[in-house]
Amino acid sequence: MILIPATKRKVSTLTASSILTPERIRPALNSIADCIGNTPLVQLSRLFKSHDIYAKLELMNPGGSMKDRPARYIIEKGLADGIFSKDTHLIESTSGNLGIALAMVSRLYGLRFTAVVDPKITKTNLNIIRQYGANIDMVSVPDAAGGYLQTRIDRVQELIQTVPGAYWINQYANELNWQAHYHGAGTEIAESLDALDYLIAPVSTTGSILGISRRLREKFPQLQVIAVDAVGSVIFGAKPGPRELPGIGASRVPEIFTPAEIQQVVHVDDLESVAGCNQLLAEEGIFAGGSSGSVIAALQKILPTLPETARIAVILPDRGDRYLDTVYDADWVQTLRRH
Repeated sequence: MILIPATKRKVSTLTASSILTPERIRPALNSIADCIGNTPLVQLSRLFKSHDIYAKLELMNPGGSMKDRPARYIIEKGLADGIFSKDTHLIESTSGNLGIALAMVSRLYGLRFTAVVDPKITKTNLNIIRQYGANIDMVSVPDAAGGYLQTRIDRVQELIQTVPGAYWINQYANELNWQAHYHGAGTEIAESLDALDYLIAPVSTTGSILGISRRLREKFPQLQVIAVDAVGSVIFGAKPGPRELPGIGASRVPEIFTPAEIQQVVHVDDLESVAGCNQLLAEEGIFAGGSSGSVIAALQKILPTLPETARIAVILPDRGDRYLDTVYDADWVQTLRRH
């Protein structure tokens, strides 16, 4: 064994006080709801060396996804405006993340919540929703487009007619959805960057891409907005088809969607999304969910067409631990290869 003389040893000079500078110390918060937002903006310099790409890590919200923002915004506004009361029973169709977010915030404010889900929800997401004390209503019959969205909405319509105090969140038509992201991630990105040319984000309800881009265009009027959609999704008029990854794409066009605000769409299939997740984890150490992998895959397709001087912001919506039995499971991935 070789011992390094004490006089030559390098000892770190970092202390708790030097790491936690006054700028980084945050005051104690009142509740878990106050932890929502102010997520990091991280440069993806290892994965993409030729461009300045900044990733908004929405996966670091306390509920694990960007859906925490509309869940808090809608519930707190409903309570403030007197629309919700202790007798309100919230109901929503969800593929997982909004269900978790609504269950978390509903538990905080003492509201009842029923999540209408389908068989493609991950086991982990389903268990998390249950742990928060929410009710689960599982549909099983695919809709005409081959997905479950319309079937879930039909079930919601049945429940709001029979459940006392029922209130349908209706994220696909709720203007508060995009407003939550306008005031949230959109404002945070705008305050963090002094120049921005492109926003690239996945779509499902389209609330996040619309809200974020509307806020960013106030500061960056020439911003180009590129949507990432799933192969098999009908949002942009493509032919419906089978999709296995939840959280991206839709089998119906959201009511709040305004196509004129999107300059380009890139379609990504499930296997490409899986590859994107693995690359993001291997190169950047970011353990993200399926739609984040879709964004990475879309970036790799379109980067050769973008100027090297372009500054790009991307949205990474949720974290990877909810996908351990799908995206990060080799047997599940093999089922995709057989389709």
